[in-house]
Amino acid sequence: MNNYGTTIYEAIGGSEGLRKIVEAFYPKVKAHPLLGPLFPEDIDPVMERQHMFLTQFFGGPSLYSDAFGHPMMRARHLPFPITPARAEAWLDCMRRALAENELPMGLQQAVIERLSGPAHHFVNTTDERET
Repeated sequence: MNNYGTTIYEAIGGSEGLRKIVEAFYPKVKAHPLLGPLFPEDIDPVMERQHMFLTQFFGGPSLYSDAFGHPMMRARHLPFPITPARAEAWLDCMRRALAENELPMGLQQAVIERLSGPAHHFVNTTDERET
């Protein structure tokens, strides 16, 4: 729950609202010089998994776990060199996607706050040469 009296998932407009955020987010990720190289050319499957994961993460149905089991997100990200700079770049892309979707500022802040812990938890190297 948040100060909107509902889950973040419901506050952002459920599945449709979340899909719009994911669709605004991934072009920014693909264009980012630190993030783009980490992603496959065909980004559609990544976008679908992200939608499923964020649905669950923000308080909606457990789509991701139902399809793939426990998320284990840190383990799933270990093959990729995640630096503090990449974590911040990822969060910045999400900030811009949220703003583009014109979510209320308080809701944007709640989403970023909720994502900041995991984003930094995925950091597995400080070697900036990896970027």
